[in-house]
Amino acid sequence: MSDLSAFPITKKWPAQHPDRIQLYSLPTPNGVKVSIMLEEAGLPYEAHTVSFTTQDQKTQEFLSLNPNNKIPAIIDPNGPGGKPMGLWESGAILIYLAEKSGQYLSADPTHKYETLQWLMFQMGGVGPMFGQVGFFTKFAGKDIDDPRPRERYLNESRRLLGVLNQHLQGKQWLVNDEYSIADMAVFPWIRNLIGFYEAGELVGINDFPDVTRVLEVFVARPAVKKGLETPPRY
Repeated sequence: MSDLSAFPITKKWPAQHPDRIQLYSLPTPNGVKVSIMLEEAGLPYEAHTVSFTTQDQKTQEFLSLNPNNKIPAIIDPNGPGGKPMGLWESGAILIYLAEKSGQYLSADPTHKYETLQWLMFQMGGVGPMFGQVGFFTKFAGKDIDDPRPRERYLNESRRLLGVLNQHLQGKQWLVNDEYSIADMAVFPWIRNLIGFYEAGELVGINDFPDVTRVLEVFVARPAVKKGLETPPRY
C-alpha cells in the first residue's frame, strides 16, 4: 500500500486507491488530455474533480501540488525510483505517462521529436489562441466594444487551423500516421472551440476539412469518449 500522506492535497481529496495514479482535474481541453492518455494507455488511476465553481484550484491543498493553480495535476505513487512523485502541466504529464507506459510516443528519435514538436504547437499556440477566442466569444470578453482583440485571436486561430489542415492532408494522424500524445493534446481543443465555445462558424471550421475529418475519428475512440467525461463535473 502506497503512502501518499506527504502530499497535503490528499487531505482534501483522500485516495481510495493510493496505489493508483491520482488525477486532479476537470473535463476541460487541458484536463482531458491526461484522462484520455490514462484511458488509452490502460494505466490504473483514480480521478478527483477539482471544481472551478468552488475555486478548488486556489485552495492551499491544491496549491501544495501545483503552485500555478491550474488543472490537471497528478501524483504517481510509483514514480521514478519507485517513489511517489507529483507533476503538473498537461504537456509534461503527457510526456511522462508516455515514457512510463511506453506508448503513444515513438521510440524512433525522428518521430519522437516530431511528436513533441506538435505537442508544443498545441501548448504554445492552439491552446492559448483558442482560449482567447473563447474568452472574447463566450465569456466576459464579448462585452468589450473594441473589436480588435477578438479579431486578432480569431485570425490567429484560423491561421493555426490552416497549418493543421495542410499538414493533415492525406494523413491519419499528426505524426507518421501513428496516434500519439500530440493528437491527444490538439484535438480536445478543436472540439472545445467548435462545441463549448460555439466558435466553429466564427473561425470558418468548414474551411478545414482535414481537421474535422481527423477530429471525427478522434472523438469516436472509446478511450477518448470516456476520457472526455473524466473526472465528472459536480
